[in-house]
Amino acid sequence: MPLSVVILAAGQGKRMKSDLPKVLQPLAGRPMLEHVIRCARELGPAAIHVVYGHGGERVRDALAEAPVNWVLQAEQHGTGHAVMQAVPGIPDDHTILILYGDVPLTRPGTLGRLLDRTGETCLAILSVKLTNPAGYGRVLRDTAGRVYRIVEQKDANRKEQAIDEVNTGLMAVGARALKTWLSNLSNHNAQGEYYLTDVVAMAVKDGLRVEAVLAPTAAEVLGVNDKIQLAQVEAEHRRFQAEALMLAGVTVVDPARLDVRGEVEHGRDVQIDVNVILEGRVKLGDRVRIGPNVVIRDCEIGAGTVVNANSLLEQSLVGPDCVIGPFARLRPGARLAAGVHIGNFVEVKNSVVGDGSKVNHLTYLGDSDVGSGVNVGAGTVTCNYDGANKHRTTIGDGAFIGSGAMLVAPVTVGEQATIGAGSTITKDAPAGKLTLERSKQVSLDWKRPVKK
Repeated sequence: MPLSVVILAAGQGKRMKSDLPKVLQPLAGRPMLEHVIRCARELGPAAIHVVYGHGGERVRDALAEAPVNWVLQAEQHGTGHAVMQAVPGIPDDHTILILYGDVPLTRPGTLGRLLDRTGETCLAILSVKLTNPAGYGRVLRDTAGRVYRIVEQKDANRKEQAIDEVNTGLMAVGARALKTWLSNLSNHNAQGEYYLTDVVAMAVKDGLRVEAVLAPTAAEVLGVNDKIQLAQVEAEHRRFQAEALMLAGVTVVDPARLDVRGEVEHGRDVQIDVNVILEGRVKLGDRVRIGPNVVIRDCEIGAGTVVNANSLLEQSLVGPDCVIGPFARLRPGARLAAGVHIGNFVEVKNSVVGDGSKVNHLTYLGDSDVGSGVNVGAGTVTCNYDGANKHRTTIGDGAFIGSGAMLVAPVTVGEQATIGAGSTITKDAPAGKLTLERSKQVSLDWKRPVKK
């Protein structure tokens, strides 16, 4: 049967104590709702319907590029009422999978198992066993172990509250049957709401089988209602990502101190030290080593490269066998060829650095084209900005830039040229020549001022 996904994302999230709608609270650098949409897309549905309410326009604006159908729930009268808003746009022959925008860690494989147990004569719910089930609806089974009802916490008696199998809210059901049951929902309960879970008893009454599929871990179905739960989900997400990398062969020194906030592609024998953050799309070649306290955002790093401690790399392309840092910064547009050394307190922005060149200390390269085999001395600055416009600096192959040089762009340093230490270069320096720019050194009779 074709699949339609309904994601309930209309909750206000008062316990968040935040002006940001609950489903936009960040998880691994992305809104929680985005994680749920990404998971749903992996199932290949015909359509994804997101039911939104509180902070609606902010939610839509934040995820404007998401391939979903937005459905407004102007007033919130429970989960059943929320689903009612979406089902008119779903064909009767579809299977409907119901997800929640504040349950962001469920995996596609788990949802696939749920869908496998669904059919025209069967409704499937995702359940989980908890040591402390307080607050959740309990799954009621008969003496034969068959599910016959779900009772919400506020409506459960003492015996029912002792049950440890709870309903996660995630459900898969045929659209035709669900539409009929929704039309018969009542709000005569402790909260005065239309409970989606009441369709379970309706399914049993109509002779359908109800399958409760146990989630493999409680972490997958954690819901988020406050900042404490958000931090718990963040920790579980880090663990999921670290374990996936380790199972794929990456050496992670401490899984609890690796934070993956995007998608990581990697080769063999990659090593990642503690307190590393990987954001966006990151590609790590074979034998790449990442030191502690490193942040890498939207970068590709070639085989054999070492990124030393406390370095920040963003939107950069690093070739093989490079050495970066410690305390280096690659800003957007940095392009390093093979064997490049970028040392401590060096910043590279929108620049190309050729094979084997070394920029080892306390230097800024901005809007520059640096050839192969170049040595850039400590304290060198490419003065690329005149207050209105950016200008480029070109340094030819084999050039040697002495320490403390100021290269005032636009300027070209020729191949095999040498720039004397302390020079301010405002004109092109010819190839193969030593170029100096220094004032005459003098010594004067002079006494240092003394405090009275």
